[in-house]
Amino acid sequence: MINRSGVFWLILVAACLAFLIAIKAILLPFVLGILTAYFLDPAADRLERLRLSRTAATSTITACFFITVLLLCLLIVPLIGDQFSGLLSSLPGYALQFEQEVAPQVQAFIGMLPAEHMERAREAVANFSGVMVKWLADMAGSLFASGVAFINLLSLVLITPLVTFYLLRDWDNVVAHVGNLLPRKHEHTIRAQLVIIDETLAGFIRGQLNVCFILAAFYATGLSLAGLSFGIVIGLMTGLLAIVPYVGFALGFITGMAVAFFQFGDVGGMVWVLAVFLVGQVLESYILTPKLVGEKVGLHPVWIIFAMLAGGALFGFVGVLLAIPVAAILGVLLRFATAHYLESRYYQG
Repeated sequence: MINRSGVFWLILVAACLAFLIAIKAILLPFVLGILTAYFLDPAADRLERLRLSRTAATSTITACFFITVLLLCLLIVPLIGDQFSGLLSSLPGYALQFEQEVAPQVQAFIGMLPAEHMERAREAVANFSGVMVKWLADMAGSLFASGVAFINLLSLVLITPLVTFYLLRDWDNVVAHVGNLLPRKHEHTIRAQLVIIDETLAGFIRGQLNVCFILAAFYATGLSLAGLSFGIVIGLMTGLLAIVPYVGFALGFITGMAVAFFQFGDVGGMVWVLAVFLVGQVLESYILTPKLVGEKVGLHPVWIIFAMLAGGALFGFVGVLLAIPVAAILGVLLRFATAHYLESRYYQG
């Protein structure tokens, strides 16, 4: 049976979850501020070791970070916008080219299939198309209702730096205060698990973000040098989406090769694009991920993908941001619970 202490913690967790769901519309700037402060805390600690006060270190780090983000937005966003609009305007031409060159070959191949298989394929495509259209419409409606309006954008610009600054300045005090609130009986066990959680988060989030930024720069530069139209947009998308294992590379590879096929029309032009993606995959798998992320973070790719889909379904974009930290925390707790279960009389009989 669950004792009264267990009931108390279950009720507390349920109440916190219900509260977060109720206020999820205003969570985005605070979640971004918390994640940014966590990401920048090691840099602030290093400046403190150089004899700067915590306030001076926080001010320096926060200012440098957001000025860098602003400069990148001013330099890259217009270019990305031009390429993205160009990609959208080129889609009708690509569709016409597909209809004239590829569709006849596909139809000739499909005509060789049995009639019953053809009918099943048509039904599957129709059902999938209906589901995708409904999903895209729901997502667009939720985005418009929850975050794209001017007020929400203004709150991101104004509130996120403030939350980052104050949390980063008081980070050590917040950690100490939370430590003082831990139940005395289980303090040692909880602190040990918190250390493991911090190591997992630091190993994956900070490391994976560095991997994403490096890959985004590599793919954008490589695809542009290969002469691919919209190479910057496709490269940035491929690199930044690499935080979701395999998904970012798959989307970027399919998009890049499709654009290369319609742009170059021959194998020679596509080979250079293929080479960029192959080199990027080798760079990610054998150099960046082992060096920056490591192999012992304990986050399986399937677990990460599931967490991001579940977080997006529950909280939208905020849930996607929180998915990996929550997945890391749950992974550590599940491993801890499993270890205790394997030592318990319920398992050993």
